[in-house]
Amino acid sequence: MPIRHRTADFDEFYQATSRRVLLHVYALTGDPAEAQDLTQEAFVRAWQRWSRVADYEDPEAWVRMVASRLAINRWHRIRRRLRVRALLVTDSTTAGPNPDRVAVMAALRDLPEAQRLVVVLHHLFEQPIADIARDTGMPVGTVKAYLSRGRARLNELLTDEPTREDSDVISTS
Repeated sequence: MPIRHRTADFDEFYQATSRRVLLHVYALTGDPAEAQDLTQEAFVRAWQRWSRVADYEDPEAWVRMVASRLAINRWHRIRRRLRVRALLVTDSTTAGPNPDRVAVMAALRDLPEAQRLVVVLHHLFEQPIADIARDTGMPVGTVKAYLSRGRARLNELLTDEPTREDSDVISTS
């Protein structure tokens, strides 16, 4: 399909459907600005795949589905942030930070930045490895390696049992 024809087809599709998609997303989110952002992102994705999407039986349904999934993903991210905030932020009436929380935060600060990022995204934000790889631009194998090394290092830092090196020093003293 020539680019000029492809562009005209998409422009016509956008003009005919964008208002309905926007209203659909607004009904999901209740936020006009967020609905506009999500609708725009869904149509950008449709444009990027227009050679395939144009041939679908109902391209508008595809755009609505993409926008709905984007809205759901935002809800999940917001919910995760609120959960993490609830874990990390203490109430002003609280006597002080939990010693375990202080130890975990100190141990996380001890990790190299890339390992810390992967560990936090996976364990605190509950992101799957594939999503972390996509979002950070790291290969999946690298994410897995950083996650493994980060967990191992956290285990060393957070366990009270002496490491092999510590026990060698104790036995030779």
